Amino acid sequence: MARLIRNKQGIPCTLLTRFRNSPSSLLTHTYANTSKRSLQTLAYEEIQANPNKPTTHTALILHGLLGSARNWRSFSRNLASSLSNSPSSEWRMVAVDLRNHGKSAEIEGFDPPHDMVNAAKDLGNLINSKSWGSPDVVIGHSMGGKVALQFAQSCGNGDYGENVKLPKQLWVLDSVPGEVSTENSDGEVEKVLQTLQTLPSTIPSRKWLVNHMLELGFSKSLSEWIGTNLKKSGREETWAFNLDGAVQMFHSYREMSYWPLLEHPPKGLEIAIVRAERSDRWDADVISWLERLASQEGDGCAGKTSVHVLPNSGHWVHVDNPKGLLEIVTAKLKSLMS
Repeated sequence: MARLIRNKQGIPCTLLTRFRNSPSSLLTHTYANTSKRSLQTLAYEEIQANPNKPTTHTALILHGLLGSARNWRSFSRNLASSLSNSPSSEWRMVAVDLRNHGKSAEIEGFDPPHDMVNAAKDLGNLINSKSWGSPDVVIGHSMGGKVALQFAQSCGNGDYGENVKLPKQLWVLDSVPGEVSTENSDGEVEKVLQTLQTLPSTIPSRKWLVNHMLELGFSKSLSEWIGTNLKKSGREETWAFNLDGAVQMFHSYREMSYWPLLEHPPKGLEIAIVRAERSDRWDADVISWLERLASQEGDGCAGKTSVHVLPNSGHWVHVDNPKGLLEIVTAKLKSLMS
């Protein structure tokens, strides 16, 4: 799951954020330019540091389970700003709401199965509907990391057509690339999803939900975060995500394995794995395997895999150590500008 965090750092006045959603739910914002978009493409937020400059590079940013694009708004702004000091380069950050999440949950046309393959296909459809061209970089956290891996795999197979090409860099943030066994999990996510499925579709109030979660034994921080995933529906509250669809996506996330992609990345692609130092999602065998893949010297006929450890961070990398994450990613992205 991805945490919903308020932007405590403020909004740099030089940054422009464009919100793109379904025609029936356009957002308004002090820094926003809005336009209509067709159904069956994902909702997203488009962020640039210098809106008057033509963009030269594009990065897609994907959230985790039960998250949304706004979870990554602050990081996206800071990343765009950190890359804006080059006179010849201008980055466009596109923070996406995956199917069943955020504003995309309000859009009709995302048919089942709700799995990693179709979640990645949604990205291909979005890119084909825009004039961006293919993204240079795709960054995915947790479940979004596996969507990113599936996107790269499908791009390599030519599944999205000639207009959607393989990215140059793929960032997988604290997401184990292989199958996720329940034996290697504390079961918290499963317990949360099971609990949410027992609740009515409309909730009396956010306070009621938080108290209910506390009574069931969940922590205060987790209970309050669950409460932030509500939206007003008349006098009551309802979920800001499609719970049944999100549960299906979680099962697909656990079952899919992308080890073959990491072992043989397509030529021209670097897959960068970021492991949070204090994350509980990695066992010793997986860490050793990743380090072995990263130490291999390519022959020029294939891409490469790199591994980065983010210090002083648990799973919520963009919250626990956003500065450290920004430094790791920025250094790599700047290599694409030379």
